[in-house]
Amino acid sequence: MTQLVSNQPKISSKAMGQQWLGRWESSFNELANALRSQLQPQEQFTLRLVAETSQFTRFNRGKVRQTGSVRDGELRLSWIIGQKTSDRALPFTTENETDWPTLLQAIAELRQEVPQLPDDPYLVVPSGAATSRDVHTGELLAEAEVVGTLLPEVDGLDFAGLYAGGRSIRAYADSAGQQHWFETDSFSLDYSLFTETAQAVKGIFAGSDWNTDAYRRQLAESKDLLALMAQPPKSIERGQYRTYLAPAAMADLLDMFSWGGVSEAAIRRGGSAFGLMSRGEKQLSPRFTLTENFMRGGVPRFNSLGEVAPRQLPIIETGQLANSLVSSRTAKEYDIASNYAVSDESMRAPELSSGQLAPADILQALDTGLYLSNLHYLNWSDRPQGRITGMTRYACFWVENGKIVAPIENLRFDESLYRCFGNCLIDLTNRVEFIPRVGTYGNRELGGIWTPGALVEAFTYTL
Repeated sequence: MTQLVSNQPKISSKAMGQQWLGRWESSFNELANALRSQLQPQEQFTLRLVAETSQFTRFNRGKVRQTGSVRDGELRLSWIIGQKTSDRALPFTTENETDWPTLLQAIAELRQEVPQLPDDPYLVVPSGAATSRDVHTGELLAEAEVVGTLLPEVDGLDFAGLYAGGRSIRAYADSAGQQHWFETDSFSLDYSLFTETAQAVKGIFAGSDWNTDAYRRQLAESKDLLALMAQPPKSIERGQYRTYLAPAAMADLLDMFSWGGVSEAAIRRGGSAFGLMSRGEKQLSPRFTLTENFMRGGVPRFNSLGEVAPRQLPIIETGQLANSLVSSRTAKEYDIASNYAVSDESMRAPELSSGQLAPADILQALDTGLYLSNLHYLNWSDRPQGRITGMTRYACFWVENGKIVAPIENLRFDESLYRCFGNCLIDLTNRVEFIPRVGTYGNRELGGIWTPGALVEAFTYTL
């Protein structure tokens, strides 16, 4: 048995936190090397790590309601014997005298369990010797500065939201010798401003380097929208209207592409919204170009098999499907080439190219129609035909002659991607915005969507 011993002196809780940060990488590498020494014939493994040190501060009615810090890590060990595999999720403390016995116990259990399982004909086993180390450091607000920085800008407002910031880790190692490390600083403020009648304006401010001036500018824009929301809402009849989809609304629509859209497995099995495009029966507007772009550094390029995706991969080029996302499992099943997508073949770093519409000209170009800041409850209404349904949400307005007239009552839409991003796409804004993923279930999500806003003709509202 390999023994891993940590002889760390007793230290203060604050120093302990700093040392824990410094131990992440070395501890993970030590555990991976020790696992390799345990292998028996026909055995292989993959080891993944998700870890973070984060501060969370929750606000309601302009006051702090909850605040605290989280330091957490989880290992996922997959044990492979021949064409069979199973896995375990284990806590990661960075104290090897604690983590190593836990891993040994997991190995013992898996050695009993895996031989009883059926063969997986499309199992992808570790191969290659790729290594990477990608560290992105940012300038985040100090824990003690968060409240004093955020609240003065919303003094007197009904402000609710969640600030989350800190360092996130993703790591991978396997029995073949692949080893990857990704580390990044990031923050997000997911907030809403409410009127006295419970109408709301939603915003997200995020990045890796805090900029107080940029925060103030965004809050000023949200306050302007809030003033407009104070007017009585206008009821809109169902029908087709010229519509501006703000970047946050666009991000919701683009996120649907990862759910039965750009997946090669979904296309092969007939369940993809882009099946028509893959067969050459439909296409989108020549203005529409979507890329998986890892150059911005928000997410790791390696997947759960340690495979490294291309730095950039065109998905849709000038309206034509250029590439679907192909995992190695799908590649093995259909005897095609993989482009090292994640197992569910979803987009990890999507970026929609900008157009020509200047933000200052949006209302004039819209003329008369609907300005949609946010959407929710999205779902496929007819996935093979690329139809999406959903609802309007925060800060959506009726516009007449280039001027906002009133907020609207919630509307349901039902629209085909092939229409709104096809011949009905008038233009895209000339600036892309980052709409982050702000989920915190289990751990803070990484990355997000880079997208411009879009002006479309005859968008269909059904209720």
